[in-house]
Amino acid sequence: MRVICWKTTWLSIQTMELFDNLMDSLSGQSYGVIDSFLTSEEINGLVINLRKRHAAGSFKEAGIGQGSGQHIQVLVRGDQILWLEEFSVVEIEQVYYKKINALIQSLNQSCYLGLKDFEFHYALYPIGAFYKRHLDRFKTDSHRKISVVCYLNEDWQATDGGELVIYLPNKPPVKISPVGGRLVCFEADILEHEVLPATHERLSLTGWLKTY
Repeated sequence: MRVICWKTTWLSIQTMELFDNLMDSLSGQSYGVIDSFLTSEEINGLVINLRKRHAAGSFKEAGIGQGSGQHIQVLVRGDQILWLEEFSVVEIEQVYYKKINALIQSLNQSCYLGLKDFEFHYALYPIGAFYKRHLDRFKTDSHRKISVVCYLNEDWQATDGGELVIYLPNKPPVKISPVGGRLVCFEADILEHEVLPATHERLSLTGWLKTY
């Protein structure tokens, strides 16, 4: 899949500029970044909710594979995850979903992707944890079109590590620091990527925009 986008005019000027820049990047290089997708208050609210649910034991070790074939492989992936409910009643998660729905509407109107659904999970990478190079699309499931990562790391420094590495065809890899509020989107069936180890816990909301 190659994303081709046209400009949209129905959003607020500030949001439209952010989404237009993202779609220009998706069209040109199959990935894009929006800084300050979340406010500091929204980041803080999501972090509080994440840590509350992690302390309650709701997270589990992330696996490799799909369905009954999924298994834990710590030499490949070391994060802990908690899937968000599709119809969450948590107010701060509703705020996040509202922004994601606006992004989906913009992508559908401007890029004709036919996105109809999404799925997200909280991800917590302990100190030193990583996720080796991989592709997000399953061999038997083509519904994941756009991978989305939104970072929840407050006061993150470049020296903390934990970068997302995106491997571009015939170009050097791109490293993206997991700065709080930053949203990264890329084509799930095209770009391989990995998560590098960090010197602090690394928090995010990770998911996919999907077709049926």
